[in-house]
Amino acid sequence: MREKFRILAAKVSHSVGTPTAFLLALLTIVIWALMGPAFHYSDTWQLVINTSTTIITFLMVFLIQNAQNRDASAIHLKLNELLRGVKGARTELVNLEELSDQELESLHAEFHEIHERLSSHALGRGFDPERVKHPKHKKNEKAPLR
Repeated sequence: MREKFRILAAKVSHSVGTPTAFLLALLTIVIWALMGPAFHYSDTWQLVINTSTTIITFLMVFLIQNAQNRDASAIHLKLNELLRGVKGARTELVNLEELSDQELESLHAEFHEIHERLSSHALGRGFDPERVKHPKHKKNEKAPLR
């Protein structure tokens, strides 16, 4: 049953994220709105769209959450493998998702300090971050190598 749910969740998550699904949802709303005068904007007319969207939203939450959980898990495993394979990498970072919010904030501050140190070091060596953001070469032309 788990495998069938995984397959269903992946297919539905992918399908509802397409322009076609959006246009179908938009078309449904437009048709419903156009039918309002025929039903005299009755409570039943309103109940149809409210009930339909509530049921769909309720079910979609579980399907999309399943797909997101799987994606996050796969990304964590890939990053863990990279950390494990890079010489000098701090392998204690492998299970960051298990840390408390305070520990994550502390680690974030540490990496921010490292980034600041490396940025000022690079600036001192003539690195121009504006050149990276706004290269002066033409769109299809390769940047010159240094």
